[in-house]
Amino acid sequence: MLNKKCLTTAIAAITLGASLGAWAEEPIIMHVATAGPPGHVQNSVVFPTWGSWIEEATEGRVKIKLEYGLGDQSSYFTLVEDGVADAAWSFHGYVPGRFRLTKMVELPNLGVNAEAASAAYWEVYQEYFADAGEHSGLELMGLFTHGPGQIFSKQPVNSLADLKGKKIRLGGGIQQEIGERLDVTAVGAPGPKVYELMQQGIVDGVFMPAASEKDFRLAEVAPHLTLMPGGLYMGSFAIFANEGFLDRLTPEDRQAVLDVSGARLSALAGQAWDQSDKAGIAAAQKHNVTIKQVADDAPMARQFWKLTAGIDKEWLESVSNMDVDAEAALKAFRQAARSYQANNNQVASQ
Repeated sequence: MLNKKCLTTAIAAITLGASLGAWAEEPIIMHVATAGPPGHVQNSVVFPTWGSWIEEATEGRVKIKLEYGLGDQSSYFTLVEDGVADAAWSFHGYVPGRFRLTKMVELPNLGVNAEAASAAYWEVYQEYFADAGEHSGLELMGLFTHGPGQIFSKQPVNSLADLKGKKIRLGGGIQQEIGERLDVTAVGAPGPKVYELMQQGIVDGVFMPAASEKDFRLAEVAPHLTLMPGGLYMGSFAIFANEGFLDRLTPEDRQAVLDVSGARLSALAGQAWDQSDKAGIAAAQKHNVTIKQVADDAPMARQFWKLTAGIDKEWLESVSNMDVDAEAALKAFRQAARSYQANNNQVASQ
């Protein structure tokens, strides 16, 4: 029969064991720096879905937590490299000079949606550009584009000439080059600042995907939306993680997180942004925004094709000193993206 001292020792051991067991079961939290409001598609759809995949794949041992207010997205690459955040997402165009190969996906006249572009982007980047070191110091988790960039404006746009001299918010990347060809007065600012710029009349318009009607409430401040066939450009984004954070996971959990990232995460993000474009159009209609759909054979469309002639060649020349086959990559990317969308369209029609 246990005496009082033995009983007390046994209870203490059991309590300590239970405490250690509970401590051991505490999940590792991946702190993800994010921008935009909670209702933005990246925060309301993409990250929650990815988080559920991670939690399921690691049997609850790894979870994500979104962290707002950690600064502008232009600093997020450095933020994650320095370990201030474990992961983040950002627009490559916010860091001019560092990312040149990523402009491939932004080149105009691709003619596909964000899901097709994103799925092809991850595949081709891994094959042709992964060794170039643009994301050195980071673990690349996904690559995606937003939907086709369109024209939001205070005044109607009946011709591309109507944009000449207008103050237009541009996010960077290929947008800058298109803005130069359109002869607009460029105003740089991150996406979350656009509502304020439009509301205060600091800019006459912005180039962003239709999703921004809802995600950034542009339907309230931009009375005109001009939809170009295929858009003006696509926007290049990355989701990335701190290498040290991933190394702290067990090898099994690290691999589990990577397995639900990459191609799967990239396609998810593109698909979610496509759905958000539809929600954006609905928001524009609800707020009585005047929507101008430019036909494929309309003068504005032909004018844009003429205006952007040679832009592919300029990009190829800009990366000619890098040890990559950029021409082969661009060809493979366009073939993969258009094939992906064609296959999806065929499935949808059956």
